[in-house]
Amino acid sequence: QVQLEESGGGLVQAGGSLRLSCVASGDTICLSAMGWYRQEPEKERELVATITTGGTTDYADSVKGRFTISRDNAKNTLYLQMNSLKPEDTAVYYCNADCETQYVKYLEVWGQGTQVIVSS
Repeated sequence: QVQLEESGGGLVQAGGSLRLSCVASGDTICLSAMGWYRQEPEKERELVATITTGGTTDYADSVKGRFTISRDNAKNTLYLQMNSLKPEDTAVYYCNADCETQYVKYLEVWGQGTQVIVSS
């Protein structure tokens, strides 16, 4: 199977930056679109950004202009560069990946999450 492991979370002051990484291992040949999600306590998990295998990106309105999603397919690694961080960005950030066979999605994989805390 495919496993995802996030890293790079931590405590940062408002206005600062962090870069999250997500390394995929296992049967990575199935990987297609990947993305970052986040979840605050007592709130639903929300989409932050997505990226296709070819590099097409999409962002939530709340992070446009501040966050950049990217991937290195050769290294099976997904990144999220977070700049100009705000206290409201505080959340657990999760890496997500779709697995496809013959262009049909058959599996959705999640990492364990990494905590981001932005102090005011």
